[in-house]
Amino acid sequence: MKPKIDSTSFGSITVEGETFDYDILIRLDGRIEKREKMLSKEKYGTSHKISLEEAENIYEEGIEKIIIGTGQTGFVKLSEEAEDFFTGKKCGVELFPTPWAIERWNEIEGRVSALFHITC
Repeated sequence: MKPKIDSTSFGSITVEGETFDYDILIRLDGRIEKREKMLSKEKYGTSHKISLEEAENIYEEGIEKIIIGTGQTGFVKLSEEAEDFFTGKKCGVELFPTPWAIERWNEIEGRVSALFHITC
């Protein structure tokens, strides 16, 4: 079941009434996990550039699209390697500042997952 996202503000995101104070990943089956941002931070020194290793962690077999909330003002980007990985898997990726990504997530249907950065 795809959970509905209620709201976000700098440093938090609320999903189905539960507030998280860290970046989250929503899996195909609706499970909410803490983002493994160290996979990118170890490579680039920042979690604002998604590495191939983090892309591999985000991806699930059968996924059609990933919505990425790039932060309140849109700082997060995909590395070229991550972009190539998703393209090779025929997985679409949509990046929006987190408030807009939430709107997109709540309206989109299909086999989708999402990652939301909640600061910057």
